[in-house]
Amino acid sequence: MINKENPISNRWVIISSILGLLGVAIGALGAHLLKQFLTPETTEIFKTGVLYHLVHAVVMLAVSLSGRSELCRANKFFFSGIILFSFSLYIYSLTSMKFLAMITPFGGVTFLLGWLVLIWQGRERELKIKN
Repeated sequence: MINKENPISNRWVIISSILGLLGVAIGALGAHLLKQFLTPETTEIFKTGVLYHLVHAVVMLAVSLSGRSELCRANKFFFSGIILFSFSLYIYSLTSMKFLAMITPFGGVTFLLGWLVLIWQGRERELKIKN
């Protein structure tokens, strides 16, 4: 669905779709090719990264398809969360570099900020409709 009136939303459709593709590819990579390099503990860490990556890519796509640019603001936080949270977990699970585990919570916070943007914008819209 192309929205000629909202190019920002269209851009986020593309970005979220690419992130979805990457999430599936990284998940498959972890399940098949990286198995020999991961312990049971690091496999769970890797899976957590994939789960949050895919969930937020789908949320970004849904937000983008809504065509509401004020909601697309949340996508900036979700995108940052995927990079900081999921990618730090991917790399940490493969390298065990401790400093990466310190980056992960910042990604979690950016996910939360994205959800807060959606809550805020939903509340704002509700108040406008009532008035």
